[in-house]
Amino acid sequence: MTSLEEMTEQADSGPSGYAAARLRLLQEKARSGPPRRAALARLTDDWLNALFTTAAREAGVRGAALVAVGGYGRGELSPRSDLDLLLLHDGSSGPAAIAALADRVWYPVWDLGLALDHSVRTPAEARRTAGEDLKAQLGLLDARHVAGDLGLVSGVRTAILADWRNSALKRLPELDELCRERAERQGELQFLLEPDLKEARGGLRDATALRAIAASWLADAPREGLYEARRRLLDARDALHLTTGRATDRLALQEQDPVAAELGLLDADALLRQVYEAARTVSYASDVTWREVNRVLRSRAVRPRLRAMLGAKPAPDRSPLAEGVVEQDGEVVLARTARPERDLVLPLRAAAAAAQAGLPISLHAVRRLAAAAKPLPVPWPAEARQELITLLGAGESTVPVWEALEAEGLISQFLPDWERVRCRPQRNPVHTWTVDRHLVETAVQASSLTRRVGRPDLLLICALLHDIGKGWPGDHSVAGEVIARDVASRIGFDREDMGVVATVVRHHLLLIDTATRRDLDDPATVSAVATRVGSLATLELLHALTEADALATGPAAWSSWRASLVNDLVARVAAVLAGDAVTEPEPAAPSAEQERLAVEALRTGGPVLALHAQAEAPQDDGEPEPVGVELLIALPDQPGVLPAAAGVLALHRLTVRAADLRAVELPAELGKDAERKGTTEVLLLSWRVAAEYGSLPQAARLRADLVRALDGSLDIPSRLAEREAAYPRRRGVTAPPPRVTVAPTASQLATVIEVRAQDAPGLLHRIGRALEEARVRVRSAHVSTLGANAVDAFYVTNERGRPLPEKAAAELAGAVEAALR
Repeated sequence: MTSLEEMTEQADSGPSGYAAARLRLLQEKARSGPPRRAALARLTDDWLNALFTTAAREAGVRGAALVAVGGYGRGELSPRSDLDLLLLHDGSSGPAAIAALADRVWYPVWDLGLALDHSVRTPAEARRTAGEDLKAQLGLLDARHVAGDLGLVSGVRTAILADWRNSALKRLPELDELCRERAERQGELQFLLEPDLKEARGGLRDATALRAIAASWLADAPREGLYEARRRLLDARDALHLTTGRATDRLALQEQDPVAAELGLLDADALLRQVYEAARTVSYASDVTWREVNRVLRSRAVRPRLRAMLGAKPAPDRSPLAEGVVEQDGEVVLARTARPERDLVLPLRAAAAAAQAGLPISLHAVRRLAAAAKPLPVPWPAEARQELITLLGAGESTVPVWEALEAEGLISQFLPDWERVRCRPQRNPVHTWTVDRHLVETAVQASSLTRRVGRPDLLLICALLHDIGKGWPGDHSVAGEVIARDVASRIGFDREDMGVVATVVRHHLLLIDTATRRDLDDPATVSAVATRVGSLATLELLHALTEADALATGPAAWSSWRASLVNDLVARVAAVLAGDAVTEPEPAAPSAEQERLAVEALRTGGPVLALHAQAEAPQDDGEPEPVGVELLIALPDQPGVLPAAAGVLALHRLTVRAADLRAVELPAELGKDAERKGTTEVLLLSWRVAAEYGSLPQAARLRADLVRALDGSLDIPSRLAEREAAYPRRRGVTAPPPRVTVAPTASQLATVIEVRAQDAPGLLHRIGRALEEARVRVRSAHVSTLGANAVDAFYVTNERGRPLPEKAAAELAGAVEAALR
């Protein structure tokens, strides 16, 4: 290998010597990446220094210097890069002499066929141009002395940096807008099949913008991984220049395999995945940095007025969002009492709270969680599963929170199989996203369809996993079935739900492929689909997933025609799968504790409460999984029980995870009037609750408030309204509207009202009030919260204990839905 010193000596001999030395340097396979770029910059510096020194002497010019700016100033010369040069002079030489000097420098560069971006200015002119032209100012921030008067260059560089810092409050918003406009034109580098390595969002321009922000001293980018990301993008551009022989930044499809080979990578997919990883790092760093810039700009704008009014710096507001999670200054941060090293679910809880509130999660919080959090046990605790579902169901605001977790490695820690699809390109031009982002986007689309299915939690999990098999060889649906089953088991679903998830992932293309490629009038077609699907509930999930998957793929993947074909197929399959009417399940016999509470409630004539830890059924290892707290309430049947009990829980900030209401008959002689004959109904309410944040209230306080709510001395609606007015909830995600329907043929003994809505404080109270106002009796209720979705069923009768007429049932459903809007 020829040494750089030998190349420099040859370069000093003139243009032909520089060209030969440059060519040898670029052909050296042993020297690539940053060493080659640095060597090329030094070689070019030495040649231009000799060129300038001779030209200045011949032109009789003193007080001048040659300055590298832009990419050349940073020493980032790719094989076909432009030379960005500024001829700086102090104005002591005449225009003719300066023009002669410029010609003696520029023409040899042009003669070699090198692209040149050049200018000639005095220090005052350079500062004035920078003040008027943002792009010129950005280039001068990287000004570097090449030849001539070093003091002149140092003075200009110092002045330009000072001007940049002094004008940062004005210039940074301009730079932000410039970056946004470029991203709108060029797209996101991390998702493009033919990306522009320089101009697309997450490319080299954005990396340079981050350097400019750091130079302003107003904010700084997260540095972890940023240097490596920039290096990978520059290496890819070097290889692109060498393989094409052109000064191009666009990684065209036909160039990707040669570029991959030049970089020693396996194939074009390996190249794109590496480029996407780098772009993702730059994009995330840009998001975090611009958020901090805007926070500082807002603070600078508001602080003088606040100081004038208050005389001191105000303390930042911190609003609680969940246990251990608060909002501060427009970001989600950890509470001062949070202990991520002990609270295993905190990362998912913080992410879910951020997504539901429509807020970014702070960089410091994510890094603290990533550094301190311990792996979740397998299977996950129920709270962790619920928080993941809540995160996935937040819609568009899921994406930035997911990206923040992914940037710090938390997603791969939660779901190890995710690593195989991370940044994996999709060669089908119909696809807009990489595999991993497509999965998240499918969950985003599915979040708007959760009212169409009875198990929104399974829909969101299936959306996240439906293409997980694309990281493995063979049919991705077949591979995905195995992985999805394992993931469902890992995050704590039971065997039945695991089977549903596996089936949906295995057949996620079944409906669209059959609807568009088969004869739906052939009974064998419909029968074959019904056999594979197996149940109406699974068909419901497949139908919603098919639409979400297509919408997340791209605009060409879904249309009204495709939707009509799929709807037709689903209707035919549903008819085949529909069997006998489903009857209301017989309630399980009351437990010994429930019987004891019911007898005591009948004896005392008032509510009786028990509050204690609750555990799920034993897992495979025989250990029960704690899932929160069970609240049991027993009281003699009377009007208003459901809204009163639900309202009291809402007032005490208790989140209802699951609930069951039913009536049991006890001998009347067990009551206060022992001589009475016959039976008396006692209502049993079994709630699984969790504190929204803070500790659980005492059972005695809950009972006292429940007694007041039942006798009318506690006005729950007013109290909830007062709290809402005092502490309004942030309007985060825009959830799908509530959907209330009458389940046909679901029971022969009662009318079943199904409610699917976004979970919120007081939701069950409002449902109960609507049912109470309609003068129907709630025979039993089955309430479940799946992530952020409430899926409730109420078995109601008229005052005579009979199912409602069809018209009355429809009116009741409409009234309940109106109460929830």
